[in-house]
Amino acid sequence: MRARDGRELAVETRGDPRGRPVFLLHGTPGSRLGPVPRSAVLYRLGVRLISFDRPGYGGSERLPGRRVADAAADVAAIADAMGLDAFAVVGRSGGGPHSLACAALLPDRVRRVAVLVGLAPRDARGLAWHAGMTRSNVRDHTTADAAHRRLAARLELRSRTIRDDPASLLALLREEMPLPDQLVIADAGLRTMLLRTYAEALRTSADGWIDDTMAFNRSWGFGLDRIAVPVLLWHGEDDVFSPVAHSRWLAEHIRGATMVVQPGAAHFAALSVLPRVLAWAAAGDGRERSVPA
Repeated sequence: MRARDGRELAVETRGDPRGRPVFLLHGTPGSRLGPVPRSAVLYRLGVRLISFDRPGYGGSERLPGRRVADAAADVAAIADAMGLDAFAVVGRSGGGPHSLACAALLPDRVRRVAVLVGLAPRDARGLAWHAGMTRSNVRDHTTADAAHRRLAARLELRSRTIRDDPASLLALLREEMPLPDQLVIADAGLRTMLLRTYAEALRTSADGWIDDTMAFNRSWGFGLDRIAVPVLLWHGEDDVFSPVAHSRWLAEHIRGATMVVQPGAAHFAALSVLPRVLAWAAAGDGRERSVPA
């Protein structure tokens, strides 16, 4: 499909074509390929799941200098092309800030938004932004603060390694994973989905990864005070990739947001709770469903 400025966007749809539409915004790095629930699960939930590669990832053309806010225009363009007046949005990890952009900037179209293991704005007052974060993530975000070229060189080198062997990213992540994440990643099917999405995300370049990281470390381009739709924030208490303090800060600054913290869970537990979160998001047509625990 085409963005409003003519860029090509790679889009994937799954589940019930007549179901309630939910956009799923992928992590960093990530792609439209998942991980996602099986089609049979999506049919049972009555969900039409729509995912796309953010600019610079996979099959989507790059948008140089993009901000978090720019994701809303791309979501709106895809919804227009699909004839969707209203929809829900779910963002996991790096997709979380982009889903909040949709909540703030598309209030007449977005019914509900869920953020799983997301990040707070870089300039969040009162939040020790790097506290509890893995050394590699702190290094990337600190480099983004200092110099775009240094960050680009670092992520390009890492991306070439991952293109040659997608399993190398999981191996690097595993070195910093807490035990709850290691137990989740032990599932062979999940590992296969993660490897597939990493390979697609970085198959041509590291542009999407670089631009995501830069976008998180500059102004997002919208204020959280503009969000008026129902927002669910879910976080594993032991997360070290995007620490739970980020969601707690967001819960304090988004009017009416619901916060769920799961003890004994970490970053990748968001994948197991995703079906329940999608059910909650899809219920924004007035049919209330319980908040996922």
